[in-house]
Amino acid sequence: MAPKLSIEQVSMEYGSKRLGRTKVLDTIDLTLADGEFLAIVGPSGSGKSTLLKLISGLERPTAGRILLDGESVTAPPPGVGFMFQRDALLPWATVAENIDVGHELAGIPREERPDRVAALIRLLGLGGFERHYPAALSGGMRQRVSLGRLLAYGPQLYLMDEPFGALDAQTKLLMGQELLRIWTTHRKSVVFVTHDIDEAVALSDRVVIMSSRPGRIKTEVAIDLPRPRDARRIRRTAEFRDIADLLWRELMGEDEEVSA
Repeated sequence: MAPKLSIEQVSMEYGSKRLGRTKVLDTIDLTLADGEFLAIVGPSGSGKSTLLKLISGLERPTAGRILLDGESVTAPPPGVGFMFQRDALLPWATVAENIDVGHELAGIPREERPDRVAALIRLLGLGGFERHYPAALSGGMRQRVSLGRLLAYGPQLYLMDEPFGALDAQTKLLMGQELLRIWTTHRKSVVFVTHDIDEAVALSDRVVIMSSRPGRIKTEVAIDLPRPRDARRIRRTAEFRDIADLLWRELMGEDEEVSA
């Protein structure tokens, strides 16, 4: 079966001949299967977020190509949703209205949208907050609304750039569990960027570690842990710790190379 996403010999540089050029990504080869949850970790500045921008079509690579469902990505393609670390909620819109933006972008008929919004609010545990504005919500609830808007859009590929990175440890764990529950139901393809090794192992099918700049694929590790998973309980198992320790050694080895 052809992969959902193929990244072939992709490199990315910024700058100009006059001011000098900086290579951010160097010869990235990576595939993503349909329905796979892939996590990407690496040192700061390794090009993880840049790679997401290239996949989304927001930027074009300097070299190489990216294929989504066999088609070359040259502009933002339909069926790709992006969730950032900082929510991009409309401050003048209610919870229900912010979620409904996803339906509007997806072209869902207006008459179908109220029932869809209500279903997503139930799914995300936001009942009773439908008419609240973002300023009245906690960080975790705002991220639930962002996730609801993404689900309303209904992409086939989710690009998530440290979506829970700004949350406290408890809320981050709860949001990870929520994401796992939803992913288990819908089984969409996910590329999830994080600095948190434990989060990557708890959520994903496979973890990729990138090198320092220019970013390269240094290590890929399959996460052979049973599904469905409880993001909290799985962390207590010996199997989890063995995988996390392996990834930490790879990442710390990278850090030592950088500092040397």
